[in-house]
Amino acid sequence: MGRGNDGGYRLDEIDRRIVYALMADARNTSAPAIAEEVSVSGATIRNRIAQLEEHGIIEGYHATVDFEGADGSLMNLFLCHAPFGDVESAARRIGTIPGVVNVRELMGGRMNLHVLAVGTNTSDLRRIGRELENVDVEIEDEVLLQNEHHYPYTPYGPADQRRLEPLADYISLTGGAEVIEVTVHEAAPIAGRTLEDAAESGVLNGNTLVIAIERDDAMLTPHGDTEIRPHDVVTVFSPDGAGESALEGFQDPEGRPRPSSTT
Repeated sequence: MGRGNDGGYRLDEIDRRIVYALMADARNTSAPAIAEEVSVSGATIRNRIAQLEEHGIIEGYHATVDFEGADGSLMNLFLCHAPFGDVESAARRIGTIPGVVNVRELMGGRMNLHVLAVGTNTSDLRRIGRELENVDVEIEDEVLLQNEHHYPYTPYGPADQRRLEPLADYISLTGGAEVIEVTVHEAAPIAGRTLEDAAESGVLNGNTLVIAIERDDAMLTPHGDTEIRPHDVVTVFSPDGAGESALEGFQDPEGRPRPSSTT
């Protein structure tokens, strides 16, 4: 695991929340659902997932199968030893054995290979055991697996299971400029104002340019008379990389948490 990331990609809060959601339920969690939770656009979530996959941080999506419930098969965990230096090659060979569904390489200890296998009966499991020995690994112990539980990585989830202040998605450009995507807070100073009014009143930073607005899955081209509404996903361009100050008009001036969804 982890070999795909070359060190050039670092997870931010949006990435961590995406990973948390996909670990919890990758099949039934859509990009729009994650977007609603972290208050960015669905396009941002889809782009981030593609980046996470490209950099090898998300390595795949796998079905968790109840083999006993499916056809009465048995799941057996073989705790094995391979000579130091041969662990990786042994793991690849083990993966070709019919019935093996998971191989874990451990960096230390005597039992440096954990092999999870599915057999139709105890005779089939013995057959898998013999094939393991044929690839020059020693079976130190084995045990039938009763249940397996998967949980998302809690530090990547919301701190208190509530949706807090909307997260902003930053893209840095050459020369210090930034493109930032942010969701308009209900209490934001710009909410209910036109872009022209916001600029004249100083609510909109003079160097900040609104370049796109996403509202109810529709993309709007901003004009001076375009009114900004709560929950709009606004993309702004900041030529001087003002960052947080460029977003003040879109956020809650009191810094209050955004209410949790009641659905």
